[in-house]
This record gives sequence, structure tokens and C-alpha cells, in this order.
Amino acid sequence: MTDAAERLASVLAGLDRACHLANRADRPQLVAISKTFDADAIRPLIAAGQRHFGENRVQEAQAKWPALLTETPGIVLHLVGQLQSNKAAEAITLFDVIHSVDRPSLVTALAKAQTAANKRPACYLQVNIGNEAQKGGCALADLPDLLAGARSAGLNVVGLMCVPPAAVEPAPFFALLAEHARRLALPGLSMGMSSDYETAALLGSTVVRVGSALFGMRD
Repeated sequence: MTDAAERLASVLAGLDRACHLANRADRPQLVAISKTFDADAIRPLIAAGQRHFGENRVQEAQAKWPALLTETPGIVLHLVGQLQSNKAAEAITLFDVIHSVDRPSLVTALAKAQTAANKRPACYLQVNIGNEAQKGGCALADLPDLLAGARSAGLNVVGLMCVPPAAVEPAPFFALLAEHARRLALPGLSMGMSSDYETAALLGSTVVRVGSALFGMRD
């Protein structure tokens, strides 16, 4: 096995362990976060069978993914970073899933862009689960209104996303997000990264966003 294949197998095994402990049959979708890594670093994971990839920035994704998508049909591209409203049209064109819908102005921009492009990507509403001033995401109190506005605008909202505070136990934040998703009848939960994806899987995550565990540490 290549290094990439070994790392991929290790992460999938961790997800399977968590699913076994949680008595769940459905493994969360693994999204490989390829931000800052170039095409040559991504190709080995594609060769190992990984098909879902995530990027933080529209411009970076535009520089490397069109060629990779041509080489390997069937890749699903996720935008997991903060999205400026003026990049909405470009995001709709390139990405299949957008994880960071967090404010009414972005909802409006995405709705206009998807109508123009005749493309309707899956969307997650990003929640500022730890109420951190420096992070994106809507406040929990604002979530019902944001969901109603997104649905009214025609966005395909499939779930909620969060990034819990660093250096604290993530489980309570994952459980809180899962509870709000249940209340809002949203099936998707985008939560869990390299340091906590097994915990996220235990608590019901349907999508985990894993970077360094698959690619190694970033510069």
C-alpha cells in the first residue's frame, strides 16, 4: 500500500470503530480536506479511492481542481471555508456541496447564483456552536430564521455544520449540534476533523472533514 492508501485505511478504520461502538450501520462520509496541498499531493489519495474532497477557498480550488476533475470523473467537491458573498457565483459553479452558509446576505447571493447557473448544490448551515467572536457561523438563536430564509430562497439545505472551540472536549458541542438538527428535522451533520472525527462519528456525524490525518501536517 502507498502512504496515502495506508492513511486512508487508518481513518476509515477509525470511523468503523466508532460506528461499531455507537451501533450505527452507516459510516459518515469522509471528506479529505486538501486545502494548501497541490495536485501532486492529492492524486495519491484519488488513486487510493477517495472521491470527496474539501477546500477552504474558492480561488485556491479554481487553481487546481478543474484539471483533477477532468482526470477523474466522479469526484465530489466540498467548500468548507468561509464564503464571501461576492464569490457565490464562482462557488456554485465549482462546488457540489457548501458547508458554510451562515448569514442572510450569503443566502441571497447563493440563491441568485444557483438560478443563473441552473445548479443547486447541497448546503449546510454553519453554526457558531461555541459562540466564538473570531469564528464564522450563525448564532444558535438565529438558526431557525436562517433556515427558513434559506428554504424560502430555494437553497437545498441538508444539514448543520460546526467547528467546536479548540483545546476543549468537543463531544458536548457535537451533541448540541445534533440536538438542534433533530429539532429542525435536518438529516445532515457536518462535524469532526482529524483530531476528533471518531468522537463526531459516535455522536451522529454524517460527514467528517479530515485533513492532516490524510495528508500529513501542513506547512
